[in-house]
Amino acid sequence: MAGAFPRPPDQGHGPVSWTDEEQARIEEICARYPTRKSATLPVLWMAQRKWGWLSYDVMKLVAETLGQPPSEVYAVATFYTMLKKQPTGTYLIQVCHTLSCQLVGAEEIIAHLKKKLGIEEGETTPDGMFTLMRVECLASCGSGPMMQIDDDYYEQLTPDAIDAIIDGLRSGQPLPLPRPEVNKWTFRSLES
Repeated sequence: MAGAFPRPPDQGHGPVSWTDEEQARIEEICARYPTRKSATLPVLWMAQRKWGWLSYDVMKLVAETLGQPPSEVYAVATFYTMLKKQPTGTYLIQVCHTLSCQLVGAEEIIAHLKKKLGIEEGETTPDGMFTLMRVECLASCGSGPMMQIDDDYYEQLTPDAIDAIIDGLRSGQPLPLPRPEVNKWTFRSLES
């Protein structure tokens, strides 16, 4: 069938639909673009915020909402690592492993996280709290090694910094403010 894509084994959320308020927000988003298709990424992002991840049924709803074949929405969703195609832990930890981070210790950071969490890459801790993923460049090349937890960047990582973050989250503390290392950087005006 044209426009179809393989249905994953986990069907996900069951029946899904937008509220009237969400549908109105989608129409506002679509109005910013020349075509409804151009709104695919922001509407997928909105769907992920609502349901936590993009099941087949959620991607199909996005396709129907935007008047697109499901295969086109699936293609967009599978291209971007920021879009989750399966459930993850409460905290999704993504560690950059490309060249800049690799040169300053990404492998050691990944190994430390695997040991600390007791899981392998792509797995979720038994308590459902953390999912660990190795990802391509997160565009923080000058401050590696780095990881992204949900939407926030943590840079210039050390095992001690990771332990403090993970232990804090496990004890119920909120996610620490991102980028505390910014205060370590010194920026000078080119005029001085």
